Amino acid sequence: MNRSVLADLDAVLSIARLGSFRAAALDLGMSTTALSNSISKLEQRLGIRLFNRTTRSVSLTEAGKTFVERVGPAVTDIHDAMLAAQSLQEVPTGTVRINAFATAAREVMEPLILSFLQRYPQVHVDLVTEGRIVDIVAAGFDLGLRPADLVPADMIAVPLGLRRSNAVVASPDFLRVHGTPTVPTDLYRFRCIRARLPNNALFRWKFEKDGNAVQVDVQGSITLDESSLVKIAAQNGVGLGYVMEADVREDIAAGRLVRVLEDWTPSLAPLALYYPGRKNPPAAFTAFIQAARDFARA
Repeated sequence: MNRSVLADLDAVLSIARLGSFRAAALDLGMSTTALSNSISKLEQRLGIRLFNRTTRSVSLTEAGKTFVERVGPAVTDIHDAMLAAQSLQEVPTGTVRINAFATAAREVMEPLILSFLQRYPQVHVDLVTEGRIVDIVAAGFDLGLRPADLVPADMIAVPLGLRRSNAVVASPDFLRVHGTPTVPTDLYRFRCIRARLPNNALFRWKFEKDGNAVQVDVQGSITLDESSLVKIAAQNGVGLGYVMEADVREDIAAGRLVRVLEDWTPSLAPLALYYPGRKNPPAAFTAFIQAARDFARA
């Protein structure tokens, strides 16, 4: 089997799995037009139509269903054999794809990911950050990075042991002029920087102390959907901001921001990498997992 035929089979399986030429093209790193042409040529060679295509939907034909059922396991075996061969490499190469929350990615970027790349320069890390939780298997990722309490039960987790918490911060000048909140309900009389979630809902600030949980629907003159923008606004005296402590740790140490209500923002679940069980993982994947375990023990 030559490389072109295997690529065509991968394309068929990706379209069947994702139910969309556009999604499969993104998954395979090619244009929708190129993918469509590839499938058309394969259908001509086979003398059958694999997909029913309309402007709104894609579905397997009966012949396509039979083809996928027969070809799928064989292609999986071929890829497993290739990965097994790659795992014997003395120097890891290839790509490790990771899906993560942006805040989580920032926490491990320098100490884990960049450190790993310095050690293994022939490995490519493809890091995708997004607010929603995705099915990493269906989306074609090797690893996910999330708080440990959000890791799916059927995944293998590698706890990273990082201490994490939220933080309410403001500029020194803002607090000098407006005063300092001492309990969460004080926030109703302060200008705050509102946050919008990936699902477009407004985020209610969450607090907890001595078993008492409080949520506050803060008010303010600006609404943002990215933590780095909240930090900039807070530094410029726009109001109080609610962010991950790790994102403002250096600013607090340097005096650019002041943390308040610290006793109401307890520790959060630690971060964890997670992945499905897999046979014969490639050397790059194995090396990254080992680097993560070493990082957690450090």
